[in-house]
This record gives sequence, structure tokens and C-alpha cells, in this order.
Amino acid sequence: MLAGAAARAFAGRGRGAIVTIGSVLALLPEQFDGVYSGSKAYVLNLSLSLAARLKDKGVYVQAVLPGATRTEIWARSGKDIDAFPQEMVMSVDDLVDAALIGFDRREAVTIPPLADVAQWEAMTAARLAMAPNLSRRDVAMRYRTSEA
Repeated sequence: MLAGAAARAFAGRGRGAIVTIGSVLALLPEQFDGVYSGSKAYVLNLSLSLAARLKDKGVYVQAVLPGATRTEIWARSGKDIDAFPQEMVMSVDDLVDAALIGFDRREAVTIPPLADVAQWEAMTAARLAMAPNLSRRDVAMRYRTSEA
């Protein structure tokens, strides 16, 4: 609701920015609790939708997808962040610095731990390439027979 209200106000002014914080688990539902990763997928989808709708109205939208980050949320949830391998846990300062660089670059999605941006770009291109084929009158040929 907040993002929608901000989007309307910023679009009306012709300028503004919305930054959402999701998680890399939006991309990995098989590796964690489905409800948590699903909620993070919602944040990513909302952000991508807003970015597409608002880009021509002077509004920039950035989704930040961190991995495990050393914050107090772990202790509050009863989990021990130190149980993770040390190389998997990013500091808050590093996360914020990376997010701000992504913001300055006007990235739609910033994934601070992802070293190879080509992986994200390839996934996005593959997803968008499916678009013309996702809603058709006819069932795909591969479903016209029950043979495997």
C-alpha cells in the first residue's frame, strides 16, 4: 500500500524514487521456507511492475535483493547468524554501500552478492522471451499427447 501511495504521489510530481528490500530467496524458493521466499518474490514482482509502469513518469524503482546479512533480525527470530558459513554473511555497511551504488546506476534490481551480472541479465532475458508464449488460445503441442 505504501509503495502504491508513493508511486501515485511521485508520478503526479514527475519525479521520485522507491527502494524496496527483498531477498535473493525470491529467486530460490526451493532453498528456504516457501512463505518467506514467496513474500520476497512478491516484493520483487511489485518492484519490477512499478519500475515498468513509472519509468516514463520520472519515477525510479529499485529492488534490493540481499543475501544473508548480519542484522538483529536473526536474534529476534531465534536464529543464530553465526551458524551460517562466514563467507555467506554480508555486513550491513557493505550491503548499504552496494545498494547505493546500484541506486546511482539506476539498476532496477540490485543483488549485492552477485558477482556476475550477466547471470541476472540472462535470467531476465529468458523470462521476457517467454512472454509472447504464456497466454495462447491453443494448448502447446507438447500437451497434446499423454506420452512422455
